[in-house]
Amino acid sequence: MAEIVQHHTYANGLTLLTQAMPHVRSATFALHLPAGLCRETPDQRGVGTLLAESIVRGAGNYGSKQLSVALDNLGVDRSESIGLFNLSLAAGTLGRNVPAALKLYADVVRRPHLPEGELEAAKELMLLDLAGLEDSPQEKVMLELKRRIYPEPFGRNQYGTPETIDRVTIDHVRAFYATHLRPHGAIFSVAGAIDPDEIRALVGELFGDWSGTELPDPLEEAFAPTSVHLEKETQQTQVALAVPSAPFTDVDYYAARGVVGVLSGGMSSRLFTEVREKRGLCYSVSAGHDTANRRGALVCYAGTRIERAQETLDVMLAELRRLTDGVAVEELDRLKTSLKTALVMQQESTGARAAAMAGDWFHLKRVRSLDEIVSAVNAIDDAAIQRYLERFPIRNPTVVTLGPTPLTIPV
Repeated sequence: MAEIVQHHTYANGLTLLTQAMPHVRSATFALHLPAGLCRETPDQRGVGTLLAESIVRGAGNYGSKQLSVALDNLGVDRSESIGLFNLSLAAGTLGRNVPAALKLYADVVRRPHLPEGELEAAKELMLLDLAGLEDSPQEKVMLELKRRIYPEPFGRNQYGTPETIDRVTIDHVRAFYATHLRPHGAIFSVAGAIDPDEIRALVGELFGDWSGTELPDPLEEAFAPTSVHLEKETQQTQVALAVPSAPFTDVDYYAARGVVGVLSGGMSSRLFTEVREKRGLCYSVSAGHDTANRRGALVCYAGTRIERAQETLDVMLAELRRLTDGVAVEELDRLKTSLKTALVMQQESTGARAAAMAGDWFHLKRVRSLDEIVSAVNAIDDAAIQRYLERFPIRNPTVVTLGPTPLTIPV
């Protein structure tokens, strides 16, 4: 039976998405709140991450320990995170426990304590994570690449800087909460063993009188992508590059996903075969797709020996440009199988389904059906990829490298 997704927007602007999944006994709800990294002021970078860390440390009539115990007693598997646009709360449990968990999360969202006494511990964790980037060169170079391919504030990451983290006070966290956590633009997505009508009534009861007007969109600063070398005495050179691509809302988005699948879809993919297997240039090489604020990027990464770093970069770019020579049927069949497998697995996971519904609504203001997505995947062929490459040619890459010696970026 085809999936049925119900949606309802309350008078205060909160959108509810529900999908009953009769074949499961669990359920997951995801709440996306318009309090993302792009809302932070430059001098308070990190305040959103601190809010995500602090928001579950006591709420309503529950202290921090009491709230954790109450959620544990319901078997809730929870997470809190902040992304570019949204602060996201997710909770998975048995379907029968969803109403009780929702009541706890109404306190978390609307009546958090945000205790001053626990802020320093949260800041210390952030500083440890930030320091840990020095031991994770791949993550460091990819974060720097993203900062250089998108305009401010859309290339941000969750870490902030030691200086901005140090100056954030509990008053800043509470002010960020008061300004940005509001129903207009918030998305509540629930999937699994639920009664959609019951959830709709309960969410209305818990959140219907929540007030707050719509926030204006963040302003985009003038910008031009720039390449950079990060000098560091290491045993390897990290190489990351990006070229513009189709964003999530673009008609050629799935052609872009097809390109990624050809380049990096397993051990028979082009980058793995040409960069690692044939030439032995590196152990790790990959491609991916990123999107932010109506922009997209085709991103590639490799970690390689210092003396072979330039060759690695050259071969990666050559493989990207070779896409215009055409894509073989067997490559297309392989990537389509991979994409469809991921879709099936998503349909079987309440957490993945709740997240996908919320993501669709955020970007498209509707939830795509499985048939629609499968149709888009089936439409990926060489002609579609060549049309995509005409719109988004492989040229003028943005390159970020990390290691002792800078590289030459081929024109």
